Amino acid sequence: MKLQRNGRSKALAIGAMALVSSLSLAACGSDDNNKTASSGSSGSSAAGAAINCGKAGTLLGAGSTAQAPAIDVWKTNFGASCSGTTVNYSGGGSGAGVQQFTQGKVAFAGTDFALKPADVDASKAVCTGGKAIDLPMVAGLVSLVYNVENVDNLVLDGPTAAKIFDSQITKWNDPAIAALNPGAKLPDAEIQSFHRSDDSGTTFNLTSYFAKTGGGAWSAEPNKAWKGKGGQSANGSAGVSAQIKQVKNSIGYAELSYAQTNNLKSAQISTGAAKPVEATAANAALTIASSTVTGTDGDLALSLDYGTKADNAYPIVLVTYEIACDKGNKAETLDTLKSFLNYTISDAAQKSIGDKGYVPMPAAIGDKVKAAVGTLA
Repeated sequence: MKLQRNGRSKALAIGAMALVSSLSLAACGSDDNNKTASSGSSGSSAAGAAINCGKAGTLLGAGSTAQAPAIDVWKTNFGASCSGTTVNYSGGGSGAGVQQFTQGKVAFAGTDFALKPADVDASKAVCTGGKAIDLPMVAGLVSLVYNVENVDNLVLDGPTAAKIFDSQITKWNDPAIAALNPGAKLPDAEIQSFHRSDDSGTTFNLTSYFAKTGGGAWSAEPNKAWKGKGGQSANGSAGVSAQIKQVKNSIGYAELSYAQTNNLKSAQISTGAAKPVEATAANAALTIASSTVTGTDGDLALSLDYGTKADNAYPIVLVTYEIACDKGNKAETLDTLKSFLNYTISDAAQKSIGDKGYVPMPAAIGDKVKAAVGTLA
């Protein structure tokens, strides 16, 4: 189903405004942190949402580091509202999360790329009578973060960024970079590029952008494992961000929340639109709003338009999915799982992560997720 059927910039802008307007409301709710709820009751979270708490207990999740700051907010709000219930989420990257899920170690996992057929097949061993499905829950963007002295408004495009991360461009004053940044004081210095060492959905989304817009500069297929030449590696988005902050003349990639937390500069992207596009939640919302649902049989995997040329639409976007069994969830955690996922897709929960650099999930997708969570068994 196409969320915006004709894809015109004006229509997208209207939809995105509706999404992003909620960002400003993230910190404006009436909060009561003193309320708690016992097992099976409803409570008021720190984000102002009415939560059906379900059974008390511990819920385990793992995976995407892209969504970790969002999960931190949500599990705190959920736990404050639901006495006796704890959500434990460990990062480790999307690949590790999917692996732990298919091994039956966690009730849900976060992944920044939709499940592959092999993952779905593997999930049948733990989803008795069912299979794993993708539930889009966290929307955001991948920022090209950099640390170059006296360069505050770096502009890159698909081919140039792909060549930088593949070690085809190795100097900051390379003619290709200079052409995109007239008047900038680009140093005659080696580029120190950093990529993820772990299997990462963030890497998958970035390389999907390279594959779509690189003009052949990126020869590898999109992949959760890094396939570029050269560069240095770091674990997780936090690790990459820490390296960029410490190393001069460096560039890497991380979600906007990590760029904000570490006070890192983010490159603008030249897409063919009227002007280069800044890495902001509002600009990412334009692209997210034009996504399409391509999953079948209860799966809600999305197709994202990395090649968008719409004005102000930031192209390097990502959606993190929570994966869960459609059937065959463990009886002792099913009630808590549904309760937590119902909260995270609620309007209040989506608004509560706006100041972390995330984009509220479009209503057309959110409604589908809510319906899917209700059928988990």
